[in-house]
Amino acid sequence: MKWFKRLLGLLLVLIIGVIIAVLTVINPFGPSPFNRYTKSGSLELPGLKAPVTVHRDEKGMAYIYAANMEDLLMAQGFVTAQDRLFQMELTKLFASGRISELDGEKARHLDIRIRTLGFARNAARHVQLLDDRTRIFLQKYVDGVNAYIETRPQNIHLEFKLAGIQPSKWSSSDPLTILYFMGWNSAGNMEAEIIAQMLVEKLGPLKAAEIFPLNINPDDEPGAGANLQKPTLAAANLRAALDKTLLSYLDTGSLRLGSNNWVVDASLSHGGKPVLANDPHLETTILPGPWYPCGLITPQMRAVGVTIPGTGGMVVGRTGHIALGVTNAYSDTQDLYVETLDPTSPGHYLEGGQSIPFKVITETLKFKDDSALGGYRTEDIIIRLTRRGPVISGIIPGLQTDKVISIRWSSSEAMASSIGLECLMTCRTISEVRQALKNVNQIALNFVFADSRGDIGWQTTGKLPIRIQREGLLPYVVKDRNDNWIGWIPWQDMPHSVEPARGWVGTCNHLTVGRAYPYHYSTFIAPSYRYRRLSQLMATPTKKSVDDHWQFQRDTLNLMAQKIAPIMAQALVAHSDTRIMGRILAGWDFSDSPDGAAPTIFQAVYREFALLVFADELGDRLATTMLKNRGFWQERLQKMVLAGISSWFDNVRTADRRETRDDLFHQAGLNASQHLATLLGADPENWSWGKVHRHEFLSPVRRSGAGKNFLGGGSHPAAGSAETLYRGIYDFKTPFKIKVSASLRMVADMADPDKILAVLPGGVSGRQFDPHTTDQVAPFMNGEKRYWWFSDKAIEAHTRHTLILKPR
Repeated sequence: MKWFKRLLGLLLVLIIGVIIAVLTVINPFGPSPFNRYTKSGSLELPGLKAPVTVHRDEKGMAYIYAANMEDLLMAQGFVTAQDRLFQMELTKLFASGRISELDGEKARHLDIRIRTLGFARNAARHVQLLDDRTRIFLQKYVDGVNAYIETRPQNIHLEFKLAGIQPSKWSSSDPLTILYFMGWNSAGNMEAEIIAQMLVEKLGPLKAAEIFPLNINPDDEPGAGANLQKPTLAAANLRAALDKTLLSYLDTGSLRLGSNNWVVDASLSHGGKPVLANDPHLETTILPGPWYPCGLITPQMRAVGVTIPGTGGMVVGRTGHIALGVTNAYSDTQDLYVETLDPTSPGHYLEGGQSIPFKVITETLKFKDDSALGGYRTEDIIIRLTRRGPVISGIIPGLQTDKVISIRWSSSEAMASSIGLECLMTCRTISEVRQALKNVNQIALNFVFADSRGDIGWQTTGKLPIRIQREGLLPYVVKDRNDNWIGWIPWQDMPHSVEPARGWVGTCNHLTVGRAYPYHYSTFIAPSYRYRRLSQLMATPTKKSVDDHWQFQRDTLNLMAQKIAPIMAQALVAHSDTRIMGRILAGWDFSDSPDGAAPTIFQAVYREFALLVFADELGDRLATTMLKNRGFWQERLQKMVLAGISSWFDNVRTADRRETRDDLFHQAGLNASQHLATLLGADPENWSWGKVHRHEFLSPVRRSGAGKNFLGGGSHPAAGSAETLYRGIYDFKTPFKIKVSASLRMVADMADPDKILAVLPGGVSGRQFDPHTTDQVAPFMNGEKRYWWFSDKAIEAHTRHTLILKPR
């Protein structure tokens, strides 16, 4: 009967899909309310001071011409809502802790976590501090969004009907809420602290320190790296692994920000002007992709690029004067604190001998519930805050006093009158860019930039505390009223580079500070493989064309495999039951090509090897939790493998023998072979990487089950891996389907007056069955070039629709 129900479900989805497709795509009777909206002609947009012209090109991308900045921002909000309102609503609900309004009870714990972290609370407080320029920037954008909701109810996205919700009005704090949410996802240190604490509790501080992260800056002196937490700073046994509330924060729906960016000056460019390349890495499985592209043009400025739907302006792209690209800086903006409850006074915590009341906040969750009156029910939750931040654990029993753990985040304490991002479009030089970035306190990013004069540079953003204990890999035990944050790293000391002598600068989420850096920067950084490969490509003495940079973004050489695979191959060849796998690895060029079997064997065997190295001491659950965070262990394990000898290679569960590195590689080969044979058959030659390493593009309204392929963008064999510039990251627990990849590939040549090379992983539109939802999937996967148009001439030549927005 199960198969029969699945078949009926599939047929129902197909029938509904065909009906909707006919009505929306080939309807002979005119526009359909399902997904059609006005692209040509004219519309009234209340609030405009002057008419605005919106041209759309062959990709559906909008180029907005306005007489002034306020009208431009309002039209941007309106046009973005035309294309992405449902996506914007989901982002707003998620960042505000309101997903239960869509998903009901199963989203309860996620909403509680998001409400506890308080992105919307921070935004509501921050918006009151803004200067007029920033406040107007936010307000005009949301005015445009709200105008679309109010004036075009007949054109609201089909997805709202399918989800059973209505779009809600936007306030000026909503874009800030999204900014705080993005900022939280740019930091990985909380997860690292929780994992480090569990390791200390399991192994003791000295043994745990052996596998703490090894962070390497390849540009530093040989042997640089190893930001090790001093074992003496380890907190007391908190039994963190048993606290389900605390562990739930390891899964807050993180966007897993990554990325590559670089910029070259005229000495390395064919056109005699800087060239900037950027491919931000985000979760890209949900169509149409996380970025919204748009052209923004007034008589005073011209900007073409992308922003996150729900936020105005431009974050990545170019103007007539500058180009911008971003990566995640992974700087340490978060600390966990061990707080002691006052046993004599409920509702209080101790700072030394002083008892302090928790600040208590009540928030109301709203759950979608068909059985409730009006379709919704509510529940009040209590959030407790210390002077450092919200409590994110349950009560942890102690021998003498009970404990809780709180989280502190610099973004909550670094609110300024400007958010910085609103100034970027009007900057004319890299000095002005750096001045604007000085106010970007809510998110820790690496910006690379160039200007039309030929200058290039790089600057990190975010506000980083100076810590008494210097390092921050383990929770800090509060013992008195003294603050362990004693100030902020001065702006002039934040990592940056201006006019580098070598003619280029780039970042790949790697450690960008050297051992001589006077402050603690981070304990959780991406491995160095991608940046090392970028450095190799840039080291060639020839000038690089735009096409060269486009190919660099799709480079699949795996430098981690280049070091480890020969050792792995030798261990596998030594045994008859893994010899074929070893020979395939021995003949590999270390390129993660979808057609080759070697990448599959390497990834599968190394995954099993890592489990064998750590699971006997840590247990399966803790080992998997640690291994999900590649930045925590990859460089460390590679050092062990290359050394050849480590106590971690011995299986402590086998008292009668002492295993070696090669013993574990052999056993890992057997484990991987069994798994791959089940998936792909017995012949290792047929285990091509593209058969298991696939990029699936899903509709937000059908992410699983029958009909997901019909409504989505299909499943595609993918090159690359977590270790290559062409990024394709899979979840360690569920290999090998891609979760994170480039969310945009862009190459901006300041010498090209007409166009920017760029492609998205889905399309411009977020409307089901709109052809511009998936029309960039194929070029994104196969490398075909697509362009954003920049000059008036190029925009006019590629215009397919023109809409005039008129004041009322």
